[in-house]
Amino acid sequence: MANERKTEQIVRSHFEKDNSFIQIEEQKSDILKIDKALKGASKKGDGKGRPEFIITFNNNNDFLIVVECKADTTKHESTNRDKYSEYAIDGALLYASFLSKEYDVLAIAVSGETSQKLKISHFLHLKGERKATQIFGDKLLPTQDYLNGYLKSPEKFRQDYNNLLAFTKTLNEKLHTYKILESQRSLLLSCILIALEDEAFRVSYDKITTPRNLADFLTKTVSDKLENANIQREKLDNLNIQFGFIKTDTSLTTKDGLLKELIGEIDTNINQFIKTHEYFDVLGQLYIEFLRYANSDKGLGIVLTPPHITELFAELAQVNKNSIIYDNCTGTGGFLISAMKYMIKDANGEEMKIRQIKSEQLIGTEYQAHIFALAVSNMYIHQDGKTNILNGDCFNTEIVEQIKRKKPTIGFLNPPYQGNKKTDIDELEFILNNLDCLVDGGTCIAIVPMQKALATTGFVYELKKEILEKHTLEAVLSMPDELFFNSDVNVVTCVMIFTAHKKHSPTKKTYFGYYKDDGFIKRKIQGRFDGLGKWDRIKEKWISYFINREDEAGFSVNKVVTPNEEWCAEAYMETDYSNLTERDFEDTVLNYVTFLLNNRIKLDDE
Repeated sequence: MANERKTEQIVRSHFEKDNSFIQIEEQKSDILKIDKALKGASKKGDGKGRPEFIITFNNNNDFLIVVECKADTTKHESTNRDKYSEYAIDGALLYASFLSKEYDVLAIAVSGETSQKLKISHFLHLKGERKATQIFGDKLLPTQDYLNGYLKSPEKFRQDYNNLLAFTKTLNEKLHTYKILESQRSLLLSCILIALEDEAFRVSYDKITTPRNLADFLTKTVSDKLENANIQREKLDNLNIQFGFIKTDTSLTTKDGLLKELIGEIDTNINQFIKTHEYFDVLGQLYIEFLRYANSDKGLGIVLTPPHITELFAELAQVNKNSIIYDNCTGTGGFLISAMKYMIKDANGEEMKIRQIKSEQLIGTEYQAHIFALAVSNMYIHQDGKTNILNGDCFNTEIVEQIKRKKPTIGFLNPPYQGNKKTDIDELEFILNNLDCLVDGGTCIAIVPMQKALATTGFVYELKKEILEKHTLEAVLSMPDELFFNSDVNVVTCVMIFTAHKKHSPTKKTYFGYYKDDGFIKRKIQGRFDGLGKWDRIKEKWISYFINREDEAGFSVNKVVTPNEEWCAEAYMETDYSNLTERDFEDTVLNYVTFLLNNRIKLDDE
C-alpha cells in the first residue's frame, strides 16, 4: 500500500539540511499573510489549503516554496491539472495560485516513495501573474540554488524590469516637477548609485540635516570613490564637472528631504535591481526611458542599443575570456557590459583572469562628456572597466594609436546616426575607424541604418568600396523594423559583420540573414520587450545559421557581392511560398490601401 509519509520524509530530509536560513512549516503557517492566502485553497474546495510543506527564507520575504507530495508516481499529474486532491502537480499549482496573490511562489510537486524513483516537477508563479512557468528540471536542488535560480530567472527579470520601468516613469515625473533638466537626470542617478557603493555613505546619508550638506556629501563621496579607483586626473576633473550641478541645483540643495528621498528610492528600486541582475546596462535603459518621456535628444543621433542586441553581438563574435573589446562609440557602455558578462562566464571563476578582463580588456571611446560620465559610472557600478574608457574623438590620431597599442580583437559599435547635415560623419566612417584599430583578423560588428547597405552611388558607395578593399564583409543581418522603438527614433537597421585587415575576395560569399522577427511585443509602459518569452529560441537560430552559413528560403542566403550592389537579404533570398496564406494576402492588400489613404494617393482608373 502506498505510503505518502515516506515521500514527505524524503522531502523533509532534503530541506532540513538548510534550516539555518529557511523556515520549514507543514500543513499550515504561523505567518498570518500565508495563512490568510491559503483560505479557500482547499484541494476539495471546502476550506483552507494544507500543503505538505511551506518553506520561507530568512533573508527574502518575497519568495516562498510550497511542496505537494504523493506516494504513487502515477498520481503525479492529471491530464487537465484540475484534480487537486489526487495529483501532486495539480495540488501544488492550486496552492501557488492562491499564494501568488502575496508572494513569488516556487511550487514543487513530488511523487514516489524512494529517492531512486522520485518524480519531481517545479513551477514558478510570480506575484500578480495569471500563470506559472515550469522551471529547474526533474531533481530536487539545494535550497540556495532555488533562491538563486528564482532571482536570475527570465520570468523574474521580466517582472523586475517592468517594475523598474514603472518606477522610472514615476521618478521622471518627480524630477520634472522639481525642474531637474532631462540631460541631468541620468547623471544624478549614476552619481547616487556610485555613492551607494560606499558603506560610510549608506549608513550616514539620512543623518545629514540640510539638503545642501547632503548634496556636498554625495558629490564628495563619488569624487573620492572614483579617485580611489585610479581614474586619471583629467577624467576625474571631467566627471566632477558633470556631477557638479548637484551642488548648485535649486531643488536638490533647498527642498527639504527631496535629495534624501531620491537616494532612498533609488537604492530600493534601482540599486537592488543592479545587484540582482548583473551585467545589464541599467543606466543606458534609464537614459532611454528619460528620452522617451522628454523627447529631447533626437537631434544628437542618440540611439542606444537594446540589451538583447548587445548580448547578440557578444554571441555572434563568440566573445571569450581572452577577447579584447573596443567600442569607439561607447555611449553608456552597453556593448562593453554585455561582453564583460560572457568573458567572465568563460573565465569560470579564475579570479586573476577576471581582474584582468575588467581592468585591461574592455576599451571604449566616447565623445560627449555627459554620456562619457554615464559610461564610466556604469562600468564602475559593474566593478571596473572604467579606466580604459576615453573621453574624446575616436578619429583623433593619438587616440587611434593609443587604442591600437591595446590590440583589441573584437570591435562593437552603434555609431551616431547621421542627421540631415552633410557635415555629419557617416556611419561607415565609424566602422572603418573601428576596423583600423583592430588586430589582423579581428571581428567588427556594427549596427547601422539600412540605407547604408543599400547605397550603390555617391559618398556611401565610395565608403563601401574602401571597406572591401581593406576588410572582409562576412555578413549583413536585416534587423526588426521597430528595434529602436524604445528610443523613439524611427530608423530601420541592419547588422554588418567584418573581418579586419583581410581584403574582401571577389569570390567570397557573404551571409545575408532576414532577422526581422525577434519575438518582441510592444506595450505603452514597457515599450518593446520579450513578453512572450520567444527571444532565446529565436536567438539560438540566428546565431547557428550565421556560424554555419546556412541557406533557408525566406530567411537566409549566401551571395557574392561587390560595393555596387545592395547589402541586404531582401535583395537576394528566395521566397518560401509554402508558408503563405490567404491572410498574408489580405494583410498585404490592407497595408497597401492604408498607405494610399495616409499619403492621399489616388490611383488613376484604367
